[in-house]
Amino acid sequence: MTDAAAIRDRLQNLPTPTLKQLFDADPQRLSALTGRIGWGEDATAGSILFDWSKTHLDEVHLGAFEELADAMDFAGRRDVLLTGGTANPTEGRAAQHTAERGIGSDAAVEEADALHHRMKLLVEAIRAGELGEVKHLIHIGIGGSALGPACALAMLARDIDAPLIDVHVVSNIDGCALEDAMHACDPNTTMIAVASKTFTTTETMTNATSALDWLRENGVADPYGRVVALTASPEKAVEWGVDETRVLPFSETVGGRYSLWSSIGFPVAIALGWDEFEAVLAGAQAVDIHFRDTDARANLPLRAAFADQLYTRLRGCQTRAVFAYDERLKLFPDYLQQLEMESNGKLVTMDGKLVDGPTAPITWGGVGTDAQHAVFQLLHQGTVTVPVDFIASIAPGDALPDEHHRILLTNCFAQGAALMAGKGSDDPARSYPGNRPSATILCDDMDAATLGALIAFHEHRTFCNAVLMGINPFDQFGVELGKQIAKEIESGKGEGFDPSTEALLEAAGLK
Repeated sequence: MTDAAAIRDRLQNLPTPTLKQLFDADPQRLSALTGRIGWGEDATAGSILFDWSKTHLDEVHLGAFEELADAMDFAGRRDVLLTGGTANPTEGRAAQHTAERGIGSDAAVEEADALHHRMKLLVEAIRAGELGEVKHLIHIGIGGSALGPACALAMLARDIDAPLIDVHVVSNIDGCALEDAMHACDPNTTMIAVASKTFTTTETMTNATSALDWLRENGVADPYGRVVALTASPEKAVEWGVDETRVLPFSETVGGRYSLWSSIGFPVAIALGWDEFEAVLAGAQAVDIHFRDTDARANLPLRAAFADQLYTRLRGCQTRAVFAYDERLKLFPDYLQQLEMESNGKLVTMDGKLVDGPTAPITWGGVGTDAQHAVFQLLHQGTVTVPVDFIASIAPGDALPDEHHRILLTNCFAQGAALMAGKGSDDPARSYPGNRPSATILCDDMDAATLGALIAFHEHRTFCNAVLMGINPFDQFGVELGKQIAKEIESGKGEGFDPSTEALLEAAGLK
């Protein structure tokens, strides 16, 4: 294999023409750097267009990055991921979230199908009233166990005129979050979903206990009878008090931020119906198939990772912004923030050596057009370069006059054009330097399959970035130390902190 370090050195020394120069030099640039993934019969039911032409990728960069992918054994690591090999070596296990969508080892896909069938039976029984009247679900989790369902519901539940079951997602240990959910629900018609891979997560189990107390205090005779457990540790859920028939397991090889496809998607299926949940899986599977069967630059998640590497590793960009020009995707930048930063915010490579450069940039973003009146000043005229992703839908999500959606889309496309072109002025304060990169993800519609495809695309993009850097995206030890210290403080065993922490603990009455 070609030496990866030598390829990175060569990439570092490549010329850096402007975006305008790149378009002027290559009439085929647009077609070369756009691609589409579709799904449904003959891939015509829906699709997403991915336009990376306003990035500084060119033929020379693409060729060098393809060499780097070969040198880092992209094909081999992809095969390990998709066939149930040890994709997560620091924890000695596979990462089998794609099996939940039907792409993986035969055994993993068979297990996922069986667990989905179990969930479907419970979902349909609850929606049919077989477990009594249920009007509300309080879904309690944290991290991927909460953010995935919350993101999906924010996008999809708006299309339901009168939801059969109203879902409230609670993640924060701050009691205000749980109280808000409880105030919105009738305890006599409320079920509780407790989502925890280990069924030991402090925030989740504390919130779950308080939710049970609320049911009990409001006259529910058997609070545990109103609980559904979503977990990779079913025996702990049963020990905690949940009846085995209402425990929905998922595989230990499915990580939290990759778990929407498993029983963690229960609140999505409850709120929207099983067909909609299956559509989410189908959209994701379409991207999985493209990712599995497409090589080199034509592989759209890999191509996106090439651009990410160009800006983060070669041009020193420390952040990447995501702006959804669709109110239904208001939580999607938050979702990507967790996915990308928890996966690739690492110090060491797969073999335990310190990384030789930057890894994950800081992912941030918001919703257009609100963001245009807040942060776009810095994007256009600030002193830092921030690669931007725009996400939009051709079909509107509202029934208001067409001008609403037309103005939304024209603003989205205009921002990308302005970032690239810039505009000179004799007045320096009114001058726009331009040559600032962006990519556009344009969806036919913003439905369940589209959501699945969007999330799967970014999962694979995150994996591709990890491969190109030689790191493991499937562990997350960085989240553990602060939690460990918090437990020590809570148990009264924490001591010997720095003077600032000691003073804060005393000021708050915790010592």
